Amino acid sequence: MASSLGFNEKLTCALKVTDLDKSLKWYQDHLDFTLLYRVDEIGWCEMATEVSGVNVGLSQVEECGGDGNAILTFGVKNIDDARSQLEDKDIRFDGPTQTIPDMVKLATFFDPDGNSLMLFEDLQGQPC
Repeated sequence: MASSLGFNEKLTCALKVTDLDKSLKWYQDHLDFTLLYRVDEIGWCEMATEVSGVNVGLSQVEECGGDGNAILTFGVKNIDDARSQLEDKDIRFDGPTQTIPDMVKLATFFDPDGNSLMLFEDLQGQPC
């Protein structure tokens, strides 16, 4: 059954890390991930895995807490439409959709247990 949310067959698993350089090297050396891009201004990099359509993003933070912080981040064709459909089902979001110009739109929402999930819309190569 096709999703009405418009998933685009991509999945980015975002992980919090305290040292972007050290973690990037670890994932490259130990899991053979390939760096796709890095944006130091926001403490973020994204790596390709050997799983088609599945990437791992690393987000540098001051403290991780060690409590398992993976956030499943689902790519959608139109984040505004997907968000509206979820809000119509009383899904709670963490504030407004965030936009990083010419890069991505992000919207964090929660499952019934309070686990964070995220939608993203790729803006690279799209007209402003």
